[in-house]
Amino acid sequence: MSARISSLTPGILVRTGAVTVSIEAAQGRLSLRARGADLAAVGAALGVSLPTSIGQRAAAGGIEVLALGPDEWVILAPASQVAGLIAACEGIQADHPHSLVDISGREVTVLIEGPRAAELLTLGCPRDIDGIGVGEGRRTLFDGATVVLWRDADDRFRMDIWNSFAGHLGHLLDTGARELAAEPA
Repeated sequence: MSARISSLTPGILVRTGAVTVSIEAAQGRLSLRARGADLAAVGAALGVSLPTSIGQRAAAGGIEVLALGPDEWVILAPASQVAGLIAACEGIQADHPHSLVDISGREVTVLIEGPRAAELLTLGCPRDIDGIGVGEGRRTLFDGATVVLWRDADDRFRMDIWNSFAGHLGHLLDTGARELAAEPA
């Protein structure tokens, strides 16, 4: 598994009455590219059916998958499962061509939750946050940096941020959370 290099350590970044922003513990993360008839076989090797519509998510056995594009998925799994998932997919590579890359060290996940979580995201994200349904996710931008946004509940999001942008975006989220908390209700 690739090494984590983020300057942000797991824990609460900022907590206000409006929103709490925290850094999640490192986890396994894989990038998958596959097409057509190979999807079912790759999904079976991973132990989860691959969603086929952009933004759809699926989960099974501690593995979570998000469709980012017509032939692209991000897979989250416990770090202890990454080697096994890669080995399972290597076993079907000859008959079902695909690309599966360990990107565990590339990103950090920020948890954004609270009554004004969606509003905090609008401070840096051009996408209509309300257009992302609960249980969906999207690749988008936050202050110009590419991120993956997972919506877990009406007031709970996860944002995957490349390590090189983590400090900057963490600072923006901290500032935005404090500004929202300072506004009258």
